[in-house]
Amino acid sequence: MDHPATDARTVDRRIEDVLRAETPHVLGALVRRFGRFALAEEATQEALLAAGRAWTAGTVPDEPRSWLIRVGYRKMVDLIRSEQASRRREEEFAYSAAVLVDSDRPGPVLGDRDDSLLLLLLCCHPTLSETSQVALTLRAVGGLTTAEIAHAYGTTEATLGTRISRAKQTLKRSGARFEIRADEDLAARTTTVMRVLYLVFNEGYTASAGDELSRADLTAEAIRLTRMLCSHVPDDPEATGLLSLMLLTEARRSARTDTDDELVPLAEQDRSRWDSRLTAEGTRLIEQAWARNHVGPYQLQAAIAATHTQAGTSDETDWPQIAALYLWLEQLQPTAPVRLSRVVAVAHAFGPRRGVALLDEFDRTHGITDDPLVAQRARTVRAHLLDQLGDGTRAREQFRAAAELTANDSERRYLLRRAGDR
Repeated sequence: MDHPATDARTVDRRIEDVLRAETPHVLGALVRRFGRFALAEEATQEALLAAGRAWTAGTVPDEPRSWLIRVGYRKMVDLIRSEQASRRREEEFAYSAAVLVDSDRPGPVLGDRDDSLLLLLLCCHPTLSETSQVALTLRAVGGLTTAEIAHAYGTTEATLGTRISRAKQTLKRSGARFEIRADEDLAARTTTVMRVLYLVFNEGYTASAGDELSRADLTAEAIRLTRMLCSHVPDDPEATGLLSLMLLTEARRSARTDTDDELVPLAEQDRSRWDSRLTAEGTRLIEQAWARNHVGPYQLQAAIAATHTQAGTSDETDWPQIAALYLWLEQLQPTAPVRLSRVVAVAHAFGPRRGVALLDEFDRTHGITDDPLVAQRARTVRAHLLDQLGDGTRAREQFRAAAELTANDSERRYLLRRAGDR
């Protein structure tokens, strides 16, 4: 039998996992029924708090989603009443919720319907700015905290919180409903959804802060939602490419840390620990997408990931091919992260001196080392290249500078080890 303390921690973690997984479904059900996004989010939070108080070992209901939605419905009715809504509308809402509120069994609306994708599309409403679309979706569906989203944007938590609040008010003023009409630009909103899912996956693969390198719950949710997206747009090669990229990247996760949970760079990873099932599926998907002759950024990144998986060892990697793919990607997506990745590929393919020269060029033309999106990684890359060139003193300086810029404890420990400070 497990030690009681250990068992309690396990139970708490299970409850936390259930609540996290069910949150977007509960929020989606309430928005779909009542059409009030801000109130629905508040009611969802109230339901989660109620579950945290009520659920203990052995008391988690068989259908937690039904339980949460019933409680959420009650909270919605209370919130609508507190707004002093018209009696007629109040009675209609109360009546529509009564079946669920007064019954121990869920009504038809609860079922197994997954509202996550529709909730994603709602958050990507055309009345919102692109930044607000991404931020609101990460908060409502991805489950990221405001602080984590702010870190991704290089802004403050207060600023990001204000932006999210304004986005909710915009949805309310526009009368946005939990539905997608035929005349709406679904393709444009799907593109935004893909960008959001990509950000959620990246936050999970390398957490912006905390004592763990990655967050498997976020990568799993991003993959699940991307699978759902692909099922709705099966002819979109970029959606397929995004799923392929996620699977090929996730396949390496277990090899990214050692037995002491310390970071292991790609070149030093035990490739026998890569998930062969995910690798095979990801490779098959990118081959399918590539055959459609309409190449986009996600497909190119998936092709790069697939090139890594085809090599038995780091030394066998086709770095010239990867460098060429990054050059192509830079032409489609001239961003700081892409340029920095090209530096790494060029250094591997043609030597560290070429890599440093390209990094210097990007610093002169684009200020890449000072770009908040890649400042920490740029210093890490320069440190590795200087180390390879035998300039240990400057390399250690860059490793230390990079360590000061990360809030991820696992990354910081690795960088300080490379600097000789641990």
